[in-house]
Amino acid sequence: MTENTVLQNDFLWGASTSAYQVEGANLEDGKGPSCQDVKTVPEGTSDLTVCADHYHRYKEDIALMAEMGFKAYRFSIAWSRVIPNGTGKVNPKGIEFYSSLIDECIKYGIEPIITLFHFDMPAALDERGSWSNRDSIDWFANYAKTMFENFGDRVKYWLTINEQNMLTMVGPLIGTMVLPENCENPLKEIYTQNHHMLVAQAKAMAICHEILPEAKIGPAPNIGIVYPESCKPEDIIAAQNANALRNWLYLDAYVFGRYNNLVWSWLKSKDALPKVEDGDFDILKSGKPDFIGFNYYSTATAKEWEGEAEEGGALSQQENGGEEGLFKGVHNPYLQKSEFGWEIDPVGFRSTFREIYSRYHLPMIITENGLGAYDTLTEDKKIHDDYRIEYLRKHIEQIKLAAEDGCEIMGYCPWSAIDLISTHEGMVKRYGFIYVDRDEFDLKSMERIPKDSFYWYKKVIASNGEDLD
Repeated sequence: MTENTVLQNDFLWGASTSAYQVEGANLEDGKGPSCQDVKTVPEGTSDLTVCADHYHRYKEDIALMAEMGFKAYRFSIAWSRVIPNGTGKVNPKGIEFYSSLIDECIKYGIEPIITLFHFDMPAALDERGSWSNRDSIDWFANYAKTMFENFGDRVKYWLTINEQNMLTMVGPLIGTMVLPENCENPLKEIYTQNHHMLVAQAKAMAICHEILPEAKIGPAPNIGIVYPESCKPEDIIAAQNANALRNWLYLDAYVFGRYNNLVWSWLKSKDALPKVEDGDFDILKSGKPDFIGFNYYSTATAKEWEGEAEEGGALSQQENGGEEGLFKGVHNPYLQKSEFGWEIDPVGFRSTFREIYSRYHLPMIITENGLGAYDTLTEDKKIHDDYRIEYLRKHIEQIKLAAEDGCEIMGYCPWSAIDLISTHEGMVKRYGFIYVDRDEFDLKSMERIPKDSFYWYKKVIASNGEDLD
């Protein structure tokens, strides 16, 4: 490893996946269905029965990650694989699988980083109201405790809830938001569910610190700075509103145990304050994350909301049309877009690091960042994904600049280690360093084939980020 690199010598280079998108075996060995297993998938996209078949081929996959030189592998546990009904009886086969996966990582010196919840509420708990049910706080806390007890002897790094802000803001788009029938105030309901998640993850962090004093735990929201469209003062206010709603609501609650004042005032004006019970704020303050994990794909841009005729609301996981009276989402003319329409902003990555660190002064680890694209397998079994290499190179350059700015950065785990099922676009939208030889519905050979980015990232890791050519 190169001496005197910008990044710390124990920097956690790796990549990420999630259980429901990579494992397959969605109802095997005692696993209960999750909300993802019972949802209607977008027309023309694969279901989650097989995915990348990581459940059966994890040893082969981890060996390839080791060949790349991974220092960490961030993956999630499928709640319904270990506790099929979400509460009650534990599934020994589920515990055995994740225990073996953890051991396989450790065998190669790869640090397992475990996400407790990644968009896959057990279907049995969905039927009981999911996060709308106040009991969800204890469901999650007890599940987390079970995971700490079973795997805490080998797992140092934990993440609570993946992209809680996306669950709240675009839940219906990713198949996770359950609204009660005849809901009279959807906004109040959504932010009550969000409140339950905030309290639940704070409880989990406190439990982790109590029973695993040497472990580290933090959140994993999707964070990206929101720019004002212009220097018009009303656009500045709009961008502040958008940042508060998208970013600071969550991080303020995670780190400080309090609600962001701008969001609280807005919810109050909409008669949509969450149902808060005595002791909730004490629980929030007890969470105390050790670090901040965050997913970064792009920034956003906002302008003043100018009239009732404008449409707002969620457009995708990365885009928001705005919120009435707060801001209007607009496209940034200075940014390129991916094949799937997502804006690409490496410099915004640095800006996001700087803003997070100046507000919270906690170490940070990137838990997702990557480029979804149509990859082509050549006749000689090569994948020339120079576009992905370029994307990652530009983002890693900004990580190094952020580190030079004084930001404390622990690691980089882009999305994704291996091709998997995309939430919206199925198998055709590929992110991985490792190609999985299957199509949307034709499983083909399922062979693992390293892409050009595989060999490039291996060189990046070996040089601790110095060799980006």
